[in-house]
Amino acid sequence: MTISHEPGSQTIVAPQVLLGNHLKALKLPTFAREYEKVALESAQDRADYPRYLLRLCELERIDRERRNVERRIRLARFTQVKSLDTFDFTAQPSLNKPLVLELARCEWIEKRQNCIALGAKRNGEDPRRARPGARRLPEGVQRRVHDRRGSCA
Repeated sequence: MTISHEPGSQTIVAPQVLLGNHLKALKLPTFAREYEKVALESAQDRADYPRYLLRLCELERIDRERRNVERRIRLARFTQVKSLDTFDFTAQPSLNKPLVLELARCEWIEKRQNCIALGAKRNGEDPRRARPGARRLPEGVQRRVHDRRGSCA
């Protein structure tokens, strides 16, 4: 416990309050949320202190990566996030499935090439344009979908 020496009063501040403030200042929300639960689990497993910290760090990193992906999806302004495994290629037989799957591998991003998808814009953004970029968002690739006029969709 910490005693604050202010004129006229002594305030006792619990370690949990100070720890919560420090973790907030250090921007470690998962530590702040999970440290007590992980401490109990570590005590039951008789884990040493480095393993306790490792568990907390793993939780913080997983949560941070999840939040980063969500943030990149918001910044890319996708109207929907879908995967190619849900796409029905039989519903659109004119679509070149091998070409779509090749584009979805995103090798063109590593080669720093542009990808232009032309076609009629239906109800909202064309999912074939968004999928290759959405697949790369967890890896840190940032992108936006542009419509025919060049403005962001």
